[in-house]
Amino acid sequence: MELHALTIHALQDLLASGEISSLELTRSVLDRIDGVEPKVNAYITLDRDGALAQAAAADTQRQRGEGGSLCGIPLSIKDVLCTKGLRTTAGSKILEPFIPPYDATVVEKLRNNGAVILGKVSMDEFAMGSANENCAYGTPKNPWNLAHVCGGSSGGSAASVAADECIASLGSDTGGSIRQPASHCGIVGIKPTYGRVSRFGLLAYASSLDQVGPLAKDVRDAAIMLGAISGYDPRDSTSVNQKVPDYTAALAPDCKGLTIGIPKEYFGAGLDPEVDEAVRRGIALLEEAGGKTVEISLPHTEYGVAAYYIIAPAEASSNLARYDGVRYGFRDHDQDELLEMYRHSRSQGFGEEVKRRIIIGTYALSSGYYDAYYKKASQVRTLIVQDYAKAFSQCDLLVSPVTPAPAWKIGAKIDDPLSVYLSDILTICTNLAGLPGMSVPCGMSSSGLPIGLQLQASHFSEEKIFRAAYALEQRLGLAGNKPQL
Repeated sequence: MELHALTIHALQDLLASGEISSLELTRSVLDRIDGVEPKVNAYITLDRDGALAQAAAADTQRQRGEGGSLCGIPLSIKDVLCTKGLRTTAGSKILEPFIPPYDATVVEKLRNNGAVILGKVSMDEFAMGSANENCAYGTPKNPWNLAHVCGGSSGGSAASVAADECIASLGSDTGGSIRQPASHCGIVGIKPTYGRVSRFGLLAYASSLDQVGPLAKDVRDAAIMLGAISGYDPRDSTSVNQKVPDYTAALAPDCKGLTIGIPKEYFGAGLDPEVDEAVRRGIALLEEAGGKTVEISLPHTEYGVAAYYIIAPAEASSNLARYDGVRYGFRDHDQDELLEMYRHSRSQGFGEEVKRRIIIGTYALSSGYYDAYYKKASQVRTLIVQDYAKAFSQCDLLVSPVTPAPAWKIGAKIDDPLSVYLSDILTICTNLAGLPGMSVPCGMSSSGLPIGLQLQASHFSEEKIFRAAYALEQRLGLAGNKPQL
């Protein structure tokens, strides 16, 4: 039995019955990492000794009848979440030596549930990217085709799950950074409602957009993971004090009573024919499962990318001002003047994409341009929120593609950042409106690359998403498909 290839819920049963131990499971995953990591390059920091110690502790907990839903389950963590005593880089050279003195709330919750933290996985620097090609520690590869990107910015999380280098992972989603790599790597990824999961200990990119969520091998695992990390946190001013439901209880084999909206703007020009076909087949299966479909309109979708790439860089410009070479992280010690030390530390520590977005954001917030850019983008954001409110007065869920096309080849768009920005057109508006969204596998391209279907719902309606995703997953039978590494 290849333990590393199993799901959380399958392993829960084996661990509970005593058929396996967490040490056995963790060693299986570490062996898998040794075997495929040279090809995939998903990890920035692997904590082998720490993982084995945590696994032994989990076994002891279980023997005492203690431990939570994730007791003894090995997980990877996107390197944008603080982990006490374990290096956290955000994929950037400017934080290469940074070791946090505390855990992010979501990591704390995982530890309290008995999870085993394997290490920190690759990401676009400060979560800025859609292909994970902006990481200062190398580009992770798509396990389905090592010549292709795995998506970003949570590319290391998606690749580590798809390659069985962990059982599940945590990522963050600012404009599609969980859903897009999940789609490219053929796994399940959910961005929860803004405020559902604490952002305390998440290194900020764009504070009004960032949200932590799970990437998992199937829908049930995603439900288990989201239940474990959700909940109110007084340390996060954006956290919402709302009861967390049992998401696994929402998993049903049908969609009876659900009205599913098909946004016409998401099926226009530029959509790959194979993506269109796979998603429409998924919609047909949701109808077979009892869902009723209606066409709806989100007329301001076309302005989403433009609004996002003003709002997100503006917030990034403010958030990244703290990385100045003084308080923590990289410092250029060769400079005698304070301003020169600031300038050289940031210039050498930040990569090109981060510097590009800081410049864009600073310009958008500058005197004389704030009203023309940031204020206007915020007004467009309000129109997008209103579009969704109108849509959800007519339906329970929205179904669409996650990305316009399957994963592209590594390096194919490295000199054309605008085309990469446009690849996020189908995911960005979810973040602008603070809605929950999920990618669930719905097919494969003729070139053997995964295709994802996106489900969106109104605020705090993740249960509806899980229900439809589970019904679709059962009918497609794609869960358990593995890349051949």
